[in-house]
Amino acid sequence: MAEGDSGEKTEAPTAKRLRESAEKGDVLQSKELGSALVMIVGAGWLALGGPLLVQALSELLRGSLSFGRDAIDTFQPGQAVEARLAGLALPLGLLFLATIAAAVGAPALLGSFGFRWGAIAFKADRINPLAGLGRIFGTQGLVELVKAIAKIAVMGAIGWWLLKSRLPMITTMGRNDIVSNMADVGHTFVFAVIVMAMGLVLIAGVDVPVQIFRRLSRLRMTKQEVKEEYKQTEGSPELKGAVRRRQMETARRSARAQMADASVVLTNPTHFAVALRYRPGQDAAPVVVARGRGATADAIRALAEEFDVPMLRYPQLARAIYFTTRAGQVIREDLYVAVATVLAFVFNIDRAMAEGRSQPEIDVPGEARFDENGRPEA
Repeated sequence: MAEGDSGEKTEAPTAKRLRESAEKGDVLQSKELGSALVMIVGAGWLALGGPLLVQALSELLRGSLSFGRDAIDTFQPGQAVEARLAGLALPLGLLFLATIAAAVGAPALLGSFGFRWGAIAFKADRINPLAGLGRIFGTQGLVELVKAIAKIAVMGAIGWWLLKSRLPMITTMGRNDIVSNMADVGHTFVFAVIVMAMGLVLIAGVDVPVQIFRRLSRLRMTKQEVKEEYKQTEGSPELKGAVRRRQMETARRSARAQMADASVVLTNPTHFAVALRYRPGQDAAPVVVARGRGATADAIRALAEEFDVPMLRYPQLARAIYFTTRAGQVIREDLYVAVATVLAFVFNIDRAMAEGRSQPEIDVPGEARFDENGRPEA
């Protein structure tokens, strides 16, 4: 068996694999991060909006325990309850909106925000008892158990520390008035919530990397799967070869008539090809009869061999003509000298070859120099 065909999932998931899994509902999630964000928002709301809630509750209690004769004569319990609860609408509404924002913010931070139909699609393994037992007693169940124990340990330690540090204040509460005691209790509660939120943040800081590692491990691919995906995305070599052959045949049919009159073909040597025609006494200047890159360049070279047209390798000059002149047009004036030098060699190529002379050196003007993407060269 060839190396890499053992079926072991040793390759990191591709972008396509990650995207498709997300569309099916398999996204990065962390319940601990969501809990931590909700706790932080709740703690912030208690610190900033707590006095507003206490004031609203005081008004509710005061209004509920005091009434006049008009309240007895025109007894309307519905209006009374509505009036008492109206004061609580603002602080509780702010808390509700803040917690909703925190719950939405957790998946947004993980890049998993959005609705996916695949997440609610029917999956048989969800109702399979064996699969459920595997989740409970398998690696996933073990990880969840460790997380639960860690949360209990962290929260328990924080609770014990808070109780121990506030014990002197609690034992002396009987000596103070009720207003002072309520203020102390409120401050202690807010402080406890903030500290516990920090504890959940610590747990989330460990859980998020674990969830990232577990998801990437779950989506790992075999070498064969990577190859198959590449074939589906980029096309198999056989298919790409067939497409290139069809493109070349099409280009050959369209360029055949023009290539019969070509005097020379300049190449890059493989990516570009430019066919020039110059008939002394008829053409005022060399004319581009065919130009192309890729499959078209292959077709031009094949036709040059068929019609016995000389082919010379001049990368800079071939690109200069390709990017500055269309088929049927004469070349630019600043390329006359370079092309004339080439044509002079071609028209006397038999004597040059007999004398052992190689193709002449030419100079392409700086403003006509281009790279393979058509960008001017510095």
